[in-house]
Amino acid sequence: MLAETMVAQNVFFGILSLVMIVAAFRLVTTQNVVRAALFLAIVLAGAAGQFLLLASEFVAVVQILVYIGAIVVLLLFGVMLTRAPIGSDVKLDNDQRWLGALVALFLLGALGAVLSDAFGKQQINFGTLQRTGAISDSIFGPYVIAFEVASILLLAALVGAVAIARRD
Repeated sequence: MLAETMVAQNVFFGILSLVMIVAAFRLVTTQNVVRAALFLAIVLAGAAGQFLLLASEFVAVVQILVYIGAIVVLLLFGVMLTRAPIGSDVKLDNDQRWLGALVALFLLGALGAVLSDAFGKQQINFGTLQRTGAISDSIFGPYVIAFEVASILLLAALVGAVAIARRD
């Protein structure tokens, strides 16, 4: 039974990873700003799925609410309010793709080497993971004032953006 569960988790991990890699590639290669934001939402939803596979439901829900529900929507809202060009824009492209790909491969190799050196063949012990109550207490306990100030600041920025856009 445990072996079947591990195989299913590995299959879902592979599917989620493939979807995230394709969406991330399309995110950096598309010339449409709105499509780029939607590809970003797919990548972030895949990250939430990875958290679900790790049995971290609270972090997955926070990932969906904060990143997909707030950041991507705010990005799309900002694009719509500033009247940025929505269609394909040839001015967004440049000739440095191969250099970017080379740097990305170098960083991937460096990250893999650092993680392999730091953790080696250690395995995650899922029995010691904290659950929702402990995670929320550690996040919102000492930082609840900063969290509320940041939310008020974002709300003021949103109201200001609407006020500036309505003047036209």
